[in-house]
Amino acid sequence: MIRRSLLSAPVRLTALLLVLVFVATGCHRGDKKKDADEGAPVEQLYEKSHKLMEGGNWSGAETSFKRLIAQYPYGPYTEQAMIESAYAQYKAGKNDDAVSSIDRFIRTYPTNGNRDTVFLRRVWSLDPSRRDLSTPRQAYADFTIVTERYPNSRYAADARQRMIELRDVFAQHELDNALYYARRGAWVSAAGRANYLLETYPQSAFQYDAVAVLGESYTHIGNKTLADDARRVLELNQPDHPWLTGDWPKYPWMIRKLNPFAGEKSVATGQSNATMSRRK
Repeated sequence: MIRRSLLSAPVRLTALLLVLVFVATGCHRGDKKKDADEGAPVEQLYEKSHKLMEGGNWSGAETSFKRLIAQYPYGPYTEQAMIESAYAQYKAGKNDDAVSSIDRFIRTYPTNGNRDTVFLRRVWSLDPSRRDLSTPRQAYADFTIVTERYPNSRYAADARQRMIELRDVFAQHELDNALYYARRGAWVSAAGRANYLLETYPQSAFQYDAVAVLGESYTHIGNKTLADDARRVLELNQPDHPWLTGDWPKYPWMIRKLNPFAGEKSVATGQSNATMSRRK
């Protein structure tokens, strides 16, 4: 038994050495593959990244652009890579990462000629149906920068149009709040919200809905003069408004009011989370 163990020891040692050599070779090959882009020219890295993005490989494009930026922190290719990296993140559904990348670009290149493009790209991910208006308000501020600082930009007209759309989003939010109070019989609060909407967002798509809320609120409060004024405004400007015939607002099923987890539906649109669909 002792002799067999002594004779087999060199065999085991040889096998162990072969295994170590194989593992080391494999690791070395893996490292070479991993560092294939190490030291590559910036033009080559950009072209590779851009082709990945054109092919719809958003995750691969993001990784490749980041590698370019890490190896070449400054230069025209790096500036473009930062913008396109943000776009790849947006297309991959990484909206917060995209906004962070764009903010980093703005801080790094404060005089870049593409800043009008960048401010627009901050709001690619805008969802106007959100109850939290912090993102739409930031978008509105960014569009304001485009229109005021770059009035001759090719994006200025588009920015102005989007600002109008965002004002309607804000107006609808106020209308939903007014109707929330009206539904619960808080008529003074409902009238206050409607007046705020009219004063802050005049000419919005929901201005006559706000007038209807005033008419309903003043009717319940007992102020006949103001209620009649509201009715007269509607008859002159939107005579087909359903409030004039008693068909507005139509509240959701009352059982929702008893369910604390049901959330609120927009009475203005009949949809959850107030997706804007009202026409002017």
